[in-house]
Order: sequence, then structure tokens, then C-alpha cells
Amino acid sequence: MATVNVYLNFKGNCEEAFNFYKNVLGGEFSYLARYSEMPSHEEMPPVSDDDSNKIMHMSLPISKETVIMGSDYLDSWGPPLVVGNNTSLYLDVASKQEADKVFDSLSKDGIVTMQMGDTFWGAYFGSLTDRFGINWMIGTELSEEK
Repeated sequence: MATVNVYLNFKGNCEEAFNFYKNVLGGEFSYLARYSEMPSHEEMPPVSDDDSNKIMHMSLPISKETVIMGSDYLDSWGPPLVVGNNTSLYLDVASKQEADKVFDSLSKDGIVTMQMGDTFWGAYFGSLTDRFGINWMIGTELSEEK
């Protein structure tokens, strides 16, 4: 079945926060990418020079089952980040079919922020806020459907 991890958004200090978490919890970063490394995509707004060095995605495994993930939120991509709405549950599922089923169910009467689809980072991914105000990210790795 699926695993659930936390996804944290920051106001430009993601790298600082993750270095702090690494010092406290141990482990090594399994992924770190900056917005400057992101390929241009017609559906994504351009990234300003001021934002290009910010963290697009970062992962810190803290146990066999648990990963803390995060990024620097860009206000130009959506509503401004407010501390309190900067946390999402990331549901890692076994297949595209399971991702679609869970996404469709959770998004009923909610708000879709990113439709499910193949991504440049090799995942099938989408995000939403459910009808109770909880932020969800649903994904599965394309290269290794479980």
C-alpha cells in the first residue's frame, strides 16, 4: 500500500531549515534541486532570477519508512504562503491507477492545484486541497512502479 510523508513549504529558507533538520535528525539528503535546474514548461510560470537559486525540491530520509520533503514556495505560482498552510501530506502509491483513484476521491468537492500527470522529475504526480482544507500530494515514481 501507500506510504505517507510530510511535505513542507518555506519562504526562502528551505535549505537552512533542512540543514538544521539534518543536524538534529541525522541522515543524508537523497535529493536536492534548485529552480534553476528546472526545465522550462509551458504550463509553469517562469522563475525570476531572484528565485532561481531557491530550493525546488529537497528530501531527507529520517528512517526506512519516513522522508521529510520540502521546497521554497514561490508566491508567483499561487496564493501567498501562510505559515499554517505550508504543510502537505505526500502519499506515495504503487501505480498510476492507484494515484488516479486516490486523487479523484480526495479531490471530490476540493480544489485541484495540479492535475495528475507525468513530470520532468520522473514521477506521476498531482496535488490538491481536500474539502476539509488538508493539502495532499499524490505521486508514484514512473521508472519503478511498485
